Amino acid sequence: MAEDKNGDRSEVSDYSSEDEGTEDYRRGGYHAVRIGDTFKNGCYVVQTKLGWGHFSTVWLAWDTQRSRYVALKIQKSAQHYTEAAMDEIKILKQIAEGDPDDKKCVVKLLDHFKHSGPNGQHMCMVFEYLGDNLLTLIKYSDYRGIPLHMVKEISRHILVGLDYLHRELSIIHTDLKPENVLLLSMVDPSRDPTKSGASLVLPTRKDKVVSESVASKDIRSSNGDLTRNQKKKIRKRAKKAAQGCVGREASEENEIDSKTGGTEDTNADAKSNEVCGDEQANSSEVKDDAKRDGINNGNQGKERHRRGSRATRKKLLAEVDLRCKLVDFGNACWTYKQFTNDIQTRQYRCPEVILGSKYSTSADLWSFACICFELATGDVLFDPHSGENYDRDEIALGGRYSRDFFNRHGDLRHIRRLRFWPLSKVLMEKYDFSEQDANDIADFLIPILDFFPEKRPTAAQCLTHQWLSAGPRVLKPSTTALEQGTGDGMSEKEMKDKDDREAMEAGMGNIAIDGGASKPSKETPPKLK
Repeated sequence: MAEDKNGDRSEVSDYSSEDEGTEDYRRGGYHAVRIGDTFKNGCYVVQTKLGWGHFSTVWLAWDTQRSRYVALKIQKSAQHYTEAAMDEIKILKQIAEGDPDDKKCVVKLLDHFKHSGPNGQHMCMVFEYLGDNLLTLIKYSDYRGIPLHMVKEISRHILVGLDYLHRELSIIHTDLKPENVLLLSMVDPSRDPTKSGASLVLPTRKDKVVSESVASKDIRSSNGDLTRNQKKKIRKRAKKAAQGCVGREASEENEIDSKTGGTEDTNADAKSNEVCGDEQANSSEVKDDAKRDGINNGNQGKERHRRGSRATRKKLLAEVDLRCKLVDFGNACWTYKQFTNDIQTRQYRCPEVILGSKYSTSADLWSFACICFELATGDVLFDPHSGENYDRDEIALGGRYSRDFFNRHGDLRHIRRLRFWPLSKVLMEKYDFSEQDANDIADFLIPILDFFPEKRPTAAQCLTHQWLSAGPRVLKPSTTALEQGTGDGMSEKEMKDKDDREAMEAGMGNIAIDGGASKPSKETPPKLK
């Protein structure tokens, strides 16, 4: 589970993120990785660094067995990190097994094993190599939002993934945000390490790195597929180089726990605490823990320079492949087995979680609506700030913390004189959308942003909404007969919680999100078409 989801968006930049520091390179902490290091008996060779989080570091690696690039995630070695990784692997295996045709818009776990080093045993996960995250896409728009047809296409992919997780697997992602949705490729192909013509790093031998040149013209797909002869040639050289490392590496494979059924990989000679490799903008399956960045005038110019001129950015944005997948299941859970009440990153956190009430799959839909707004406008929908006498979590509903925020009349204790600005008016007046577009977007988002989770539409229902179904559709919701209704099968206590929340509804209208008037409405939200 994530250690800190309450941080501001200004701590780490997606383009110029600070490294993880050296203090956690100790017993129970990170494993020290060098370019050219091998894992699992020479199967995976580290190429460069992709990113890091409080739980792990993530590296671009070359799979010498299958001649492809992969993302290698190396977990800290302390017991609670290992247990969290094993839960994540269990969820990821369930996801992969239910999607053999790779059509559900969710990242694929390819392999997992244990690796022993000077700081302990580290759980390692191998993922398909993906591209930029949606926050990077937003940055290419200079935080002005991307065209609506692109928002719709991305939304379809996200909803297909959520529908699969919710209806077929009963899995709640719990940390949906732009950083945790990855495109299948980079916005700027020249920044893709698999297509840049950079030398392929083969295993280190006697502290030297063996390189095999891979010209960009030889790369046939985002996974770095080569011709048959090239694969054979590289595999032969990689294995030959790996043979010189295996003895030094003293690696051996064992069964993990029967719970995960993986293998063990040891490396007793990894003594350096230095982590090499340039930070890359993309992070294929990087942990949530990287925070959002706030741009000041100084580094905003630097970031734009790294993405090229405005004309270049606009051209790249127009040509980007919008296929994407949900990633980072380190905080995921099942509807019937939840690990914590402290879920979601603040800007995407639903009201029921803020108030310590029950949550289910509808929590992910709230986060999705926030992402949808952010893609269209370039701004976060909710950006909480503390006031003189209230904190950033002050909001409404019935739950464990309701009395901290509300008096017995259902009025907010600390926040007075709220200013109302209907969503459709915000889109027109602040973001210059046409009245038609603004009304259409609001009609789609407002039901998903209902304060009462039971009233939010499911992912499958969202996919049938006319705002998404008006254009060509290549994706379909899951056809399983298993319907995961958030209000079904509730216990007596859950029913009481629901009744308590509904009893407060009359006093809640003054803060409800509305597409038009700010008056409370007693009517049921319109059904999605």
